[in-house]
Amino acid sequence: MQHRRGWVALFLFTLAMINYVDRGALSFAAGSITHELGLSPVTLGYVFSSFLWSYAILLVPAGMLVDRYGAKRVVGCGIGLWSLATAATGLIGSIPALIGTRLVMGVGESTTMPAGIRVIREWIPAGERGVLNAIFSGGSYAGPAVCALVAGPIIASFGWRVLFFVTGGAGIVWLICWQIWFAQPEEAAWLSDAERQKIIAERGARTADFDSNGEKPGLLKLLGSGPTLWGVALTQGCNVYSQYLFLTWLPSYLQSSRGLNIITTGIYVAIPYVIAVGLSILTGRTSDRLLRGDVGSGRRRYMIACGLMLAAVIMAAPFVNSVWLILGLISLSLTGLASASSLNFALLNDLLPMPRDVGVATAFMVLGGNSFGVIAPIVTGYVVAITGSYNMAFVIAGVLLVIGAVSTLTLARRPIGERIVSGVLPTASWT
Repeated sequence: MQHRRGWVALFLFTLAMINYVDRGALSFAAGSITHELGLSPVTLGYVFSSFLWSYAILLVPAGMLVDRYGAKRVVGCGIGLWSLATAATGLIGSIPALIGTRLVMGVGESTTMPAGIRVIREWIPAGERGVLNAIFSGGSYAGPAVCALVAGPIIASFGWRVLFFVTGGAGIVWLICWQIWFAQPEEAAWLSDAERQKIIAERGARTADFDSNGEKPGLLKLLGSGPTLWGVALTQGCNVYSQYLFLTWLPSYLQSSRGLNIITTGIYVAIPYVIAVGLSILTGRTSDRLLRGDVGSGRRRYMIACGLMLAAVIMAAPFVNSVWLILGLISLSLTGLASASSLNFALLNDLLPMPRDVGVATAFMVLGGNSFGVIAPIVTGYVVAITGSYNMAFVIAGVLLVIGAVSTLTLARRPIGERIVSGVLPTASWT
């Protein structure tokens, strides 16, 4: 990847990182907030989940806004809104107020994935999408690692409220940089002419933005054109369930089941997330090299399935007693989740011939993912309340990951909306 479009990669990585720092802050403050507000495990599960209620509902509208107004304006408004809501969390004094700030966060963060994938489609040559999606997705794993390292010391020294002021302020700093420097490659003054031409020539955009009747395809026609978009959404759902299990309950699990204090918990949570970031980016780069530009074949699905099966090792957690072995299983599982998620976004771009619909298609995929994610904290809360253990929670997550692997292998096989554009069924064999 050339140096200057590497700055776009840095923007996307830090966007996702701040996104997940803000999401994860509540997990580390949960002990203090539970004590102050008197939350039960079930209530805490609903509080964890509440962010996703508005997030999931607004994903498709956010994708439509990205397709209409562009990534710069939409994601700028989004991060401004969620950063203010994050900071406001430090002022709450009741459960309804806490849920309210989480709902507003969800509204703002619903813009992130549709806008990020749109930026990748506009800025990145097709042969580099695997690694760029891995970098973007890697930010969502770096975020919990950064939060894990800073949350404990901040809470221990200044209290849990200051944590939300600090994390909300980080988003405002990012927004200022975004507004100053980001533009489309056709308009970016800091981009060389040679690199601009390479991006435009190789990013894989098609001219077929309309169907055979001269209409914009839109989400409903994409969904009716075959099982691929449904398949990538189902695969993402099975992946995201485990992501939110770890994001919301992992600190509480380590403290209650393994007897760790808040600062030690932060260090132990950070380790598997850091490992996952590095290995998932390596996996993305490997997928680009193996495909050698043959991105339209859909062969990334094989690596996605491998990643999901690797993540399913978390089902062995109930049989492991050593904290270090638990961390090993979590590291492997998070690596598989991060790799499968980034490659699934790359697969969506690979199989979407019409760039105009990348925002709304991404939004539907993320909606599918978060339809599962929204129930993960709640189900886990009930499991802990009923059984007094996290064991069944890990088993449920592992079973879903196996289902996700089957989904990508059987459903994500043909270009999305191919029949809309061509008006005929494809004759090629897709393997």
